[in-house]
Amino acid sequence: MDQIQMTLLEQITGLHEVPAGAYNIRANGESVQRSTTAHIDIVTKEDKPGIDIIIRPGTKNESVHIPVVLSQSGLTEMVYNDFHIGEDCDVTIVAGCGIHNGGDRDSKHDGIHSFYVGKGSRIRYVEKHYGSGEGTGERIMNPITNVELAENSYMEMETVQIKGVDSTKRITNATIGDGAKLIITERLMTHGSQYAESEFNVDLNGIDSSTNVISRAVAKDDSRQLFLAKINGNQKCAGHSECDAIIMGNAKISAVPEITANCVDAELIHEAAIGKIAGEQLIKLMTLGLTEAQAEEQIVNGFLK
Repeated sequence: MDQIQMTLLEQITGLHEVPAGAYNIRANGESVQRSTTAHIDIVTKEDKPGIDIIIRPGTKNESVHIPVVLSQSGLTEMVYNDFHIGEDCDVTIVAGCGIHNGGDRDSKHDGIHSFYVGKGSRIRYVEKHYGSGEGTGERIMNPITNVELAENSYMEMETVQIKGVDSTKRITNATIGDGAKLIITERLMTHGSQYAESEFNVDLNGIDSSTNVISRAVAKDDSRQLFLAKINGNQKCAGHSECDAIIMGNAKISAVPEITANCVDAELIHEAAIGKIAGEQLIKLMTLGLTEAQAEEQIVNGFLK
């Protein structure tokens, strides 16, 4: 991997070198490095681009990294990654995509990640998107995440996009079994003329299943954002969605929460708030010696943490 690709890898994984444990690193449409462990196997699909990640029952305190980096302008790809997670596991999965586009053609990465989480397992999934490069070609990412949580399983998803992605449509579909729980936290910032769409569809099919979908978003300049959250309560369950957004400049944000109770014992809540930075917040920081731009930056960074 060259220096540009290593920089992208660092941005989306936080790593300064090849990770320990199981990993598969994809660069410019090809798998370039891979490692497996005694409990985690990674197998190349034979029928389409992508991999199967197989985590054996009882695997604990291990991690899987599957980052994708693109540094070739004009490259377009679609990959399919399936995670088969056995019962009674406790693992961390780090994904994400970084695109550096220094040319005049669009670069695009689309990916479908499907998670099949076994009974009693706990999964932490982190996905970061990042774009760089001074080219006129766009950096486009359209991830789809499908989740099936078995009885008493737990999954925590953290999705982050705060720089350099010109266009993205992110879709998450989930079905939640008895006693299972899904927590989703999204952090998103757009600027310039960027567009970002986030769609969450959660079916609470199990008794005592639950979900919490939280989005923190900042839209600057002429960028646009659309937040869609649909929760269906089909059994005795608890569901909550929340979108908090800061709007700046000439940006536009739409938040469309939707909850449907199909059972008398379903307890569902949705919240949405969009507004500009409060003047008193700016004044307070400016009295401490910050410029208005510095004060805005501090507020935005704190909001997105």
